Amino acid sequence: MRIADVKAMVTGGASGLGGATTRRLIEGGGRVTICDLPNSKGPELAKELGERAQFVPTDVTDEAQVQAAVDQTVKTFGGINALVNCAGMGMAGRTIMRQGPFPLDLFAKTIQVNLIGTFNCIRLAAFRMSQSDPNDEGERGVIVNTASVAAFDGQIGQVAYSASKGGVVGMTLPIARDLSSVGIRVLTIAPGTFDTPMLGMAPEEMRQALAAQIPFPKRLGRPSEFAALTAHIIENVMLNGETIRLDGAIRMAPK
Repeated sequence: MRIADVKAMVTGGASGLGGATTRRLIEGGGRVTICDLPNSKGPELAKELGERAQFVPTDVTDEAQVQAAVDQTVKTFGGINALVNCAGMGMAGRTIMRQGPFPLDLFAKTIQVNLIGTFNCIRLAAFRMSQSDPNDEGERGVIVNTASVAAFDGQIGQVAYSASKGGVVGMTLPIARDLSSVGIRVLTIAPGTFDTPMLGMAPEEMRQALAAQIPFPKRLGRPSEFAALTAHIIENVMLNGETIRLDGAIRMAPK
């Protein structure tokens, strides 16, 4: 699929990995619905990027809101053929702590946003993609999810986050197989330590320590590098059913 032909939804699309992806797709001639929370920078970004971008306030765990974003994408751009799932949250805490066991509601919320929210977007966007005409390759759409190296190398205190991202990795191949009959590809990117707004709140000493753990390049990943891989996935029709680590060869230590 050519980037210029993309009619995409990008969840978490107002900042960080999602924001960089939104910009990359627009720069390549694509059209993007920025799906993010009402208090995000989505309206400002859509205004900056012009008529090929629009903002639709979206909670990925809410079926009606995600369906509205799909419908608005089709209405504005004449269809939908790409979904990039970047919306997510982090929640740190050990299985047991001094004050007691890890709060079950916080564990459930992390799963609800990162895993169930991702699937909610996939199922609704994929159904609409399946109703469109295929391109010359027989392709109707491509879906790119965001996991994390924590899915494989979960650290102390990452039990909820690792479980949620492990679920995203685990459902990539079966969904790709489910959707193969209608020409929709499904892939997942597992980023390492990236310089996103969430990490931007950390002390500089901590940021430098994290960067030092990366074999090469010895720096935090750039959101533009995530966006570049997403663009390549969209364009390379042979990529399907795989999780790609984007991490500078890091393997996370226990802590």
